[in-house]
Amino acid sequence: MTLTGKHYLAGNWVSSDSHFMSTPAFGPAHQFAVGTPAMADTAARAAEVAFESYGYCSRSLRAVFLNRIADEIDARGDAITEIGCQETGLPEARLIGERGRTVGQLRLFAQHIESGDYLERKQDGALPGRALPRPDLRLMQRPIGPVAVFGASNFPLAFSVAGGDTAAALAAGCPVVVKGHGGHPGTGEIVAQAIAAAVEACELDPGVFSLIQDGGRELGQALVQHPLIRAVGFTGSLAGGRALFDLCAQRPEPIPFFGELGSVNPMFLLPGAVSARVASLAAGWAGALTMGAGQFCTNPGLAIVIDGPEADAFVAAAREALSGVAPQTMLTDGIAQAYRSGAHRLQTSTGVQTLLASDTGLRDAGPWLLETTGQAWLANPSLAEEVFGPLGLVVRVADFEEMLTLARSLQGQLTCTLQLDSSDSERARALLPILERKAGRVLANGFPTGVEVCDSMVHGGPYPASTNFGATSVGTLSIRRFLRPVCYQNIPSDILPADLR
Repeated sequence: MTLTGKHYLAGNWVSSDSHFMSTPAFGPAHQFAVGTPAMADTAARAAEVAFESYGYCSRSLRAVFLNRIADEIDARGDAITEIGCQETGLPEARLIGERGRTVGQLRLFAQHIESGDYLERKQDGALPGRALPRPDLRLMQRPIGPVAVFGASNFPLAFSVAGGDTAAALAAGCPVVVKGHGGHPGTGEIVAQAIAAAVEACELDPGVFSLIQDGGRELGQALVQHPLIRAVGFTGSLAGGRALFDLCAQRPEPIPFFGELGSVNPMFLLPGAVSARVASLAAGWAGALTMGAGQFCTNPGLAIVIDGPEADAFVAAAREALSGVAPQTMLTDGIAQAYRSGAHRLQTSTGVQTLLASDTGLRDAGPWLLETTGQAWLANPSLAEEVFGPLGLVVRVADFEEMLTLARSLQGQLTCTLQLDSSDSERARALLPILERKAGRVLANGFPTGVEVCDSMVHGGPYPASTNFGATSVGTLSIRRFLRPVCYQNIPSDILPADLR
């Protein structure tokens, strides 16, 4: 597959005056054009024009389009895997699996919109004979317009150019402008080639999709502040996401910013579970912590356990399991550096003891294991900040009451996990109402690093896990981010939208 190093703007492959070189984990570097605010304007204007047709085309045509994108991505599967592995350092099996997830969610959204349930159609018929006559009222969800999507660093396929945000927006009827991630521009371009082929095959307005390669903060700011962009989908850091969120709120006409910003995903180990299966709990936690070099937003970085001999056994088993894990290549040099900085920040915090430390190379990361007390954790809010990578922090609480206090003190999380046995039911019942206020997903006797793409999944949570606690970035419910309800009053049937007639 040939890389052009260009942007895809509304049907045209275009370059720019400035360029950057990719920084692959291995293999050759490639040159790519730098995105500019002028390109954001071009793409947004083209998307607005495309919305006039795409936003009001049939659901069946949009479903065909989504399935065709999936077909075109699969047709380029070998090329995507090759460049994706080079750019990110992720293993081949991971890229193949992620491609399966990416095309799977495209096909799932095609099925979802074909059924029509997401439209939430309602009607209250006219009551002309009532003392206060009621008009005929009909309601349906409608697409909001052009959407900006920011490619994520840790999922070069499933959360990037044709990832969940793009799939949901296109399914809703919204054209998409993607800001590609600088960590995997080649992967992004090949996926954009697949979407471009699907646009042409379905004879859609080419403004329905654009990819602008990375242009730094200036490009990101131009996109979220463009008056024709109606919403933003983002997966990334808290600092970057909050800055863009603030820009969206400060616009003359504010727009929703759907930012998924990560969390520490606390795991509560209840006494019965620890007593019954301490070794398997420790091994499972170590595996979840280090999977993919810990570069998952649902990485369970915090384990809370009641102090005592069984906590000693859990910590010892976790340390042994983690000590056997070799360093892994991280997605970018910057992510690796941030991981090392975060680990050293925790290591030097008051009341924190280092049980396992890893000194690694420029882009490699090994596991860290630290522990602290419940009292020290509650006294230092910075211990609750995410360290993106394979680092685990054990918090030894004095008793169950302190565990409840810690749970109440949590900020918003993507997930919270209960490790429990049948003897822990009373404690779990006390924790559950607290945890469901803190997280978008609460799970028992598992680890949160697998995020199923389905109707019932929630991948979001209260701030700072995400910027909109009522939304999810995974699953069919995520389409609601790019829809708004419209009520039609006494509109003649022959001019109503086809889905309401």
